[in-house]
Amino acid sequence: MNESFAFLDIIILGVIAAFIIFRLRSVLGKRTGHEQRPTNDPFKPQQGGEDDKVVHLPDRGKPEGADLGRKDESFDDLPETPVEGEGDLGAGLTKIKLADRAFEPGEFITGARMAFEMVIGAFAGGDKKTLRPLLANEVFDNFAQAIDAREENNQKLETTLIGITESEIIEADLQQKTAFVTVKFVSEQVNVTRDTDGEVVDGDPSHVAKITDIWTFARNTRSRDPNWTLVATGSAN
Repeated sequence: MNESFAFLDIIILGVIAAFIIFRLRSVLGKRTGHEQRPTNDPFKPQQGGEDDKVVHLPDRGKPEGADLGRKDESFDDLPETPVEGEGDLGAGLTKIKLADRAFEPGEFITGARMAFEMVIGAFAGGDKKTLRPLLANEVFDNFAQAIDAREENNQKLETTLIGITESEIIEADLQQKTAFVTVKFVSEQVNVTRDTDGEVVDGDPSHVAKITDIWTFARNTRSRDPNWTLVATGSAN
């Protein structure tokens, strides 16, 4: 008789355990290995191949695009990125993170590097369609004019992006609801301009140039669109 009761107890406990497991699975969900990963990538660029061609951007000697309320300044001797939370840069990043909880400087830099390659690659190929959603209106107009001038002169600019050797956030600010983040890119490129006969009219195909670009990206933190737009470009070279 005791053995019968013990066996019955085991069955009852098993039913209770199965019910608890069922409830937990219904509340917490079940991983299948095919869940869609949340996307916080601020740029969503497509990665190009190793043979992508890039070119010098128009008017790189000075900032252009949106008026960020800053005075023109030299980009020589740029400071190292301070620890997040220190100085003006840290304060700016903190303000952006408070306005946009999804913002992470590390993820932003990863996306910015990809955007850098994508923009200069599209500019080199005269791909206005790709450039349009990535650039602010004034910056896009400058890029489009440079592409048109190149086509009118029957010239082809070839720049091979060997690699990005450095990328860091050097400025960050929140103006009303718009976030601005400025990034310094240091890259190695080979720049050549050819005519219709393929003859070199500018540049040296055997010379690797080290180029420093200063790009500012902006985003409305109240917008549901997570993408950032390039609003200003400049160069330390």
